[in-house]
Amino acid sequence: MSIKSKLNRLKPHLSTDRTEKEKFQSSHHEEIPYREFWVKEGVSPYYFDGDYCLVREKEFPIDQKHGIYSFSQFSDAVEAWNSSNVDHPLSAAGYKPESFFFFDTETTGLGGGVGNTIFILGHASLIDNKVKLKQHILPHPGAEIPLYKSFLDSVDYRTMATYNGKSFDWPQVKTRHTLIKEHVPKLPPFGHFDLYHASRRMWKHKLDRMKLSIVEKEVLGVERKDDLPGYLAPMIYFDFVERKDPQGMIGILKHNEIDILSLISLYTHLSFQILRLDKKQTSREIYEVGRWFSHLGDSDSAKEVFSHISQGNNLDSLHAKHALAYEYKKQKKWPEAEELWMAIADAGNNKIMLEACIELAKIYEHREKNYRKALIYTEKAKSISHTVENKKSPFSEEDLNKRLARLLKK
Repeated sequence: MSIKSKLNRLKPHLSTDRTEKEKFQSSHHEEIPYREFWVKEGVSPYYFDGDYCLVREKEFPIDQKHGIYSFSQFSDAVEAWNSSNVDHPLSAAGYKPESFFFFDTETTGLGGGVGNTIFILGHASLIDNKVKLKQHILPHPGAEIPLYKSFLDSVDYRTMATYNGKSFDWPQVKTRHTLIKEHVPKLPPFGHFDLYHASRRMWKHKLDRMKLSIVEKEVLGVERKDDLPGYLAPMIYFDFVERKDPQGMIGILKHNEIDILSLISLYTHLSFQILRLDKKQTSREIYEVGRWFSHLGDSDSAKEVFSHISQGNNLDSLHAKHALAYEYKKQKKWPEAEELWMAIADAGNNKIMLEACIELAKIYEHREKNYRKALIYTEKAKSISHTVENKKSPFSEEDLNKRLARLLKK
């Protein structure tokens, strides 16, 4: 009898043995400490490779508000992007609301490298007209294989939104995944919206710090009650690993939950800001949107935004005029830039007036060869330069003196 025939005859016995072994393993899983407590909190074990992690699941109705927005308005934001021709790094054009997952981690430290362990991988998405939150919990440091297996089995989305995730969360995931990559699925490629950098660009003018808890309170109207300070999370986790008592971990999970839900509202708000759908948007926020487009090299969009608030003589309008003049300068539209800078030179704060005068002096000297006017605006710039702090001015008194001396010779 051939080897192949013998193996075929033995196959039923081999299959039975494997099934019995699997049944044995499934009936002899490691007992979960405080299992009943975990179950009451919506937490269940996930077994893999002879070990386990814990997974907490929670659902929220789509019409529930988190701060100033309901979760349903996130869908409105995605729809608005798909109806718009605005090209922007935060654009959701081509995506559906279900394509996103909002992601945050809790770690044993703030540093990078293999010494820092992720003990909660949390994410939320819109599924079946609900927000579904899932948090994968590391019960002890040796359980990273089931932790990442459970996480990667859950993630089937195209775009990830984080808060400083490009610099911290996702690099940490990659580092830890590298150590166990032979045992778990590959990390899938994601589009990545990092809302930290977007928030910093929009609101650094009014917020001293850009922590998510500050942004969500001051911008989104989210009020945390009895929230666990993030810096306590590592200590509480180490205590949990040692004593297995999950009481403290619930506080960390709820802290992580709020972080993730705030990302949904934050993306919604940023989208409404960029697309100018926020009826309460301030003139300073409009100005920052214009600066963002300018930074991206989208001069036409920047001009459109700046033009919207450039009328008037309040400070935001003057900043917008000044920025709009620079956009015209980039496009070599000198008459338009000249007109705006002339208006600023006669009615602006000293720093903007100084810059406008020097830009006019450049136009008259180099473009129009009108040295008399160039001299007038250089002298005006020199007369107000002493009122501007040096650190706030890009033009030194030495530069002004050189320009003045050169013009006097012409």
